[in-house]
Amino acid sequence: MLKAILIDDEESSLSSLKEKIFSYCRGIQVIGLCDNAEKGIEAIDRLRPDIVFLDIEMPVMNGFVMLQQLKYKNFELIFTTAYDHYALKAIRCSALDYLVKPIEIEELQAAITKAEEKRNHSYPNPQIELLVEQLITKKNSFSRIAIPTTEGLQFLKIDDIIYLEASINYTHIYSEGGKKFIVSRTLKDFEDMLPPETFLRIHNSYVINKNFAEKYIRGEGGQVLLSNGVTLDVAKRKKSEFLKAIGY
Repeated sequence: MLKAILIDDEESSLSSLKEKIFSYCRGIQVIGLCDNAEKGIEAIDRLRPDIVFLDIEMPVMNGFVMLQQLKYKNFELIFTTAYDHYALKAIRCSALDYLVKPIEIEELQAAITKAEEKRNHSYPNPQIELLVEQLITKKNSFSRIAIPTTEGLQFLKIDDIIYLEASINYTHIYSEGGKKFIVSRTLKDFEDMLPPETFLRIHNSYVINKNFAEKYIRGEGGQVLLSNGVTLDVAKRKKSEFLKAIGY
């Protein structure tokens, strides 16, 4: 039985989520309901839950600030809010889950299932550590992303990514040192996540790190030669955007 704490300043949201967990999510025991971040910090440190459902938009202290003040971080974190673009980008970069209110039963069950599968470590959750690291740095200036693999999570330096290739609902990530990762996320997910000043969508199938572009070969759309020796097509409709981005 996994223990859960729910943190939300809206009483109706707390009651609704508690009822949905009780009625539809077996194996989860709600051990705490907190209507502000201060109570959430106290409850987490005292009760040491397995899962925390956290709203971001709370008065006085929001969910992100609360995370930075926590001492105990050995739990799975699920956000329960809709928030601005930066917040969602930070959450995605950390490979954490978020549920948009009103919360759908199927999405809640899926998020809990993933949390249960990951609940096998006895040290601070590295995804929370990564999110806090991103939050205390300059907005949109993330240095690493967490990508789910068959073995768990891979923490990858953004500057090391050479290019990404779409493969239906998967993405192949190629990084320095000849490393390759296959991730069950779409290329669009990564395009939204990665800094647009560095990563360029040159084709339906490719996003490149422009810092690894070594040569442009003229053509209808043209081709770009990357530092790892790979040559990729540039779509005709992306040609002018690509040339502008590389300062041509």
